[in-house]
Formats: sequence, structure tokens, C-alpha cells
Amino acid sequence: MKKYSKSFKSLWIGEIVSEFGGAAGGIINGLLLYEVTGSKEWMGVLWLVYFIPSLILQGISAPFLNHVVKEKMLKNIQLIRAGAYILPLVGYLISTHVGTILGLIILQCLLGLMQPIYASLSFSLLPEICKKEELVEANGLLDGTIRLMSFIAPGATSLLLLVSPLHFIYIFSSAMFLVSFLALSRIPQSSKERVATWTKKIWWSEMKEGYRTFFNYRNLLHLTILSSTVQFAVGATLVINIPFILENLGGDYWEYAIFSGSFPVGYVIGTLMLSKLPKTNKTMYLGLIGGGLSFVLLFFVHTIPLAWVCELTGGILFPLFNSQSAAVFQREAPRDRLTQLSSVRLLFLRITMPLGIIFASSTFLNLSTRQTYIIIGLLILIPGLFYFFVSLSRKENPWEEKTQAN
Repeated sequence: MKKYSKSFKSLWIGEIVSEFGGAAGGIINGLLLYEVTGSKEWMGVLWLVYFIPSLILQGISAPFLNHVVKEKMLKNIQLIRAGAYILPLVGYLISTHVGTILGLIILQCLLGLMQPIYASLSFSLLPEICKKEELVEANGLLDGTIRLMSFIAPGATSLLLLVSPLHFIYIFSSAMFLVSFLALSRIPQSSKERVATWTKKIWWSEMKEGYRTFFNYRNLLHLTILSSTVQFAVGATLVINIPFILENLGGDYWEYAIFSGSFPVGYVIGTLMLSKLPKTNKTMYLGLIGGGLSFVLLFFVHTIPLAWVCELTGGILFPLFNSQSAAVFQREAPRDRLTQLSSVRLLFLRITMPLGIIFASSTFLNLSTRQTYIIIGLLILIPGLFYFFVSLSRKENPWEEKTQAN
């Protein structure tokens, strides 16, 4: 850490505490809403309120973000988040279900609006506060920190729940974002506000060309669709995980917190394992098959420890597909269109998650929690098996040949 600038260290500290506070708050949001409503439909509404504004703003904000003072905007976003986390607590303290639900909805909406802006600005700020030769390691450090916090936070939250009432965790989350604001305040302002230039025509033209190129590459399309089914399943689990642990298995809050932390812990383990495994299509599709199977097995699970094991196993196996499919995409996409094609891929992934939320929370289908698990698992497992056997039937693996040639 000594080689990095003070500005980067401030950004890094701000990321650590805000990611921790956000992860803890995310767990509490679902638990508080379920305590008040006891409804998985409301769980779906809560996540849709987060994702839909986020998707809309992500699509229209990009042309304008180059014309703001990054350091100032990042600090303002953390202040808004800190204040927003107090809203559900206020609604709970005034002892009205409507107030609590309204506070949660406003909180989720604000978080959804702020997240794409914060992520874009912090990413674009790195070249200004790091040397060119430090950028790769700096990005890796920030990404690793986020993953670390994502599995530390659930365990720490479960400990806090043993000694503190559920709703008072919001004070902790709000304080974390205030600490992040103070850390970001140490970054000197280097960017300047500029008059915005209208670029809608250029942006729209590039997006259309990106779509045309994307659909001409069948391998990129099928890998994106497979990744989208994974995101669809992730969206569905956001709705059904809490009812599954608390209602179906009769668990407690701390047991759900461990369940929610098992996947990211497994993901880190799987990422470490990937460096020791052969980088082939067979390995990639085995990861997809195993990940889908982990969801299917939850249909049959009747004890909480086994549910933890299934979630941990899914976390270990999914990186084998996610990391390698992303690498294939980067290698096979035309270099001059990689940015546009990556944007199209991300749009697919982000849209399918809300669709999974709608699917799991829909009363029209009248599916039980266990039935939802087996359906989303099979949506991943069956295509994975198909493409795995296709890869076995090929005598030569073009991917492996390219890797060896390089």
C-alpha cells in the first residue's frame, strides 16, 4: 500500500467501509420487510424498486458523467446514502407498517439511482489518482476488497443481530457511509466541471452498431444467454432465500446471514481454484452444470447446514463458468467493438436479474419456494449439459489452440 498515492488510499478506505455498510444494510432491508409483511411478493417489489431506476439511469447518464466534478459527486452520493439509511429506522420507530415500508422503498430507490453513478465515477477517477503502471494492481485491489467485504459483512451482521435489535443496524450502515464520506473528502479535487455537450446522436449510432455486431457472433451470443440465465436465477434467489431459511427450514436471522454469506465465500475459493485448473470449455461448462445443480439440490434440502453446503458449493463452481466465459468473450469479440459489445452483454445480464425477481415474486404462477429453486436450477443445468457434451464431441478445442498459440 505504501506505493499508492494518498488519494488512492482514501478511495480504497471509502470503498471498504461503504461496501461493508451496504452489504449489512442489504441483509437488514430484506429481514425488516419480511418481518413487517411476511410476503415474498413484497420482497420482489423491494428489489425491483432498486433495479429498475438503476437500469434507467445507467442508460441515460453516461453522456453527462464526463462533465461533473468526480470527487465532489462521490462525496455527495455517500452523504445521500447515509441519510437514506435512516429512513426505514424512522418509519419503524413511529410504529407504522406503512412508514417502514415507505422508508424501505425510498431507500432502495435512492440506492439504485446512486450505485451506477458512483461505480462509473470511482472507476474513471482511478487514472487520475494512480500512475499508469499501478492501474492493474489498483483495480485488482479494489475488486478484491469488494469481494472480501461481501462475505465478511453477513457474518459480522449475524453477530450484530445477536446483541442489537434488527432496526438499529441501520444506524451502523449510515455511520459507515459517513466514514466513507470523510475518507473521500481527503481526495484533492483535480477534475473540473465542464459545459455538457449533446452526444445523443453519436451514442445512439454506436449502440445500434454494437447490437448488429453482437448478434453476428453466435458464440458470444450463446455465452451471454447462458450468463443471463445465471443472473435470472440470482434475481429469483433474492426473493426466495429469506422465506426458504426462515419459513421452510424454520431458521433464525443469524442462520440466514450465514446462508447469504456462504456463496461469496465459495466464490472466492472458486476463483483461487481456477488458477490451478485447466482453462478449457469442459471446465467452463462443468462449472455451469455444478452451479445449476446446487440450486436443484435446495429443492430436496430439509436442514439448514445442508442449505449452507449447497450455497457454498454453488459459489465455488460458478466462477469456473463466469470467469472463463468472460475471457472467451474478450478474446473473440472484435477489438474495435469490444467496448460496445461488452455494453450489450452487460445490458442482457442486468435486465435478466429483475426478470428473475418478477418470476419468483409472481402470484400468478403460484410456485412454492422449493419449486422455484428447481426451475431456476434446471434452466442453468440443462443448457450446461448440452454444451458440455457438445464440447466433448469436438476433437479439437479452438480455445485451447489459441491459448497455446499465444
